[in-house]
Amino acid sequence: MKRLPKEKQRQLVLVALGTLVVLAGVWFGLVGPQQAALEQVGQQIDDLRRQIADARKVLNRAPTIQEALDQAAAELDRCEQQMAAGDYYAYLINEIRQFRSQYPVEIPQFSTINGPGPVDLLPGFPYRQVSMTIAGSAHYHDLGRFLADFENRYPYWQLRNLEIEPAPASGTEGTHEQLAFRVTVVALVRSGS
Repeated sequence: MKRLPKEKQRQLVLVALGTLVVLAGVWFGLVGPQQAALEQVGQQIDDLRRQIADARKVLNRAPTIQEALDQAAAELDRCEQQMAAGDYYAYLINEIRQFRSQYPVEIPQFSTINGPGPVDLLPGFPYRQVSMTIAGSAHYHDLGRFLADFENRYPYWQLRNLEIEPAPASGTEGTHEQLAFRVTVVALVRSGS
């Protein structure tokens, strides 16, 4: 370059600088945005691959999920079979008397049945409820055992508003240990029943 005249050297430097500016412009104007777009498309491809992998996992679990759903439906059907059906009054009285026969608890009073009406504990619950108040007498421990076992035997029934007081004396020995009780029995029934 020393052999070239100064004018030619300056022109050569200007051409080199111009070429660098044009190359930088092409890089930042065309190549850079294209690379950013390629990276974005690559990220979208990775996201889609992850979604496809997740969908395949769900599809592979479909038989397990279907089996669990079938088991839950069978369990629900079994539970619904234990709910009050038909003549609710007779059904509740028969079930209570049959259960009571295993305990030294007297239940001579059954109120009329209320319902079926909407379930008042859970809004939008797909079942209805009926209720009946029962009254009777028993010893303290016998009553406690009866009530606990009753709620365990009938998980779709609920005992509410338990009232306990000493039983009135009837002149016989041992009645001072008796308690008079009154409780409301609430039972779930199917909406279509």
